[in-house]
Amino acid sequence: MLTRAQIEALLEENRNHHCEGLGPDHVCVRIEAIAELPSRFGQFQIAAFYNNRDNKEHVAIIHGDVLEAEDVPVRVHSECLTGDVIGSLRCDCRDQLESALRMIGQMERGILLYMRQEGRGIGLINKIRAYALQEQGMDTVEANLALGFRDDEREYSVAAHMLYSLHVKSIRLITNNPNKINDLTRYGIKVTGRIPHIMPPTEYNRFYLETKAVKSGHLLDSFGKAHLPEQADPPMVEGMDEEVLAVIRKYYK
Repeated sequence: MLTRAQIEALLEENRNHHCEGLGPDHVCVRIEAIAELPSRFGQFQIAAFYNNRDNKEHVAIIHGDVLEAEDVPVRVHSECLTGDVIGSLRCDCRDQLESALRMIGQMERGILLYMRQEGRGIGLINKIRAYALQEQGMDTVEANLALGFRDDEREYSVAAHMLYSLHVKSIRLITNNPNKINDLTRYGIKVTGRIPHIMPPTEYNRFYLETKAVKSGHLLDSFGKAHLPEQADPPMVEGMDEEVLAVIRKYYK
């Protein structure tokens, strides 16, 4: 974990931090506070960040000593109230969050950036509006476009600066989304590898996941087709019942 001396040095460094910023919006962030965060998924520390772009309170959940480290496993997770908190079955967000925390908690070091980008950046109200449109027959991409948004309104300049603030030299990104890799790389983050993050589909989110794969380019293939080499291991989430496990074993024979 980060030592008290390391934490005090980071806070002092960030106390009056100003910079030219990243990207066209000149995004600049600073660490405001760091505290211990014992969790059911492992022992973590949590760092809270200020930024000058969206005034949202993003956090880094840290395991181990990540300062000046290379090849740090990193998950950039976008907030999903309905999934993360309520356990909605319309998406795989909660499974992804818990699986990533459990994975990082068992590693030597790692970071989960929890970004307040609800609904792929369109906000909670518009996400519910998109849900209503999906119930009328649209897929998730069509619903976003119908509301006047792009497929994905998220961007990762704030996340990139958060990693710079933690002095991370290079990362292995826990993701199925190549756009995250491209965006972080564009902001100067050195991505040395990808760790696949496949969750099993359910009857409620299968169409959503298929749409992400077909229309948004996510590296997903859990639908009975040939699997990519890095997807050879079955996705297991604690608490799955035997019926779900049987389905997973069927796809991963």
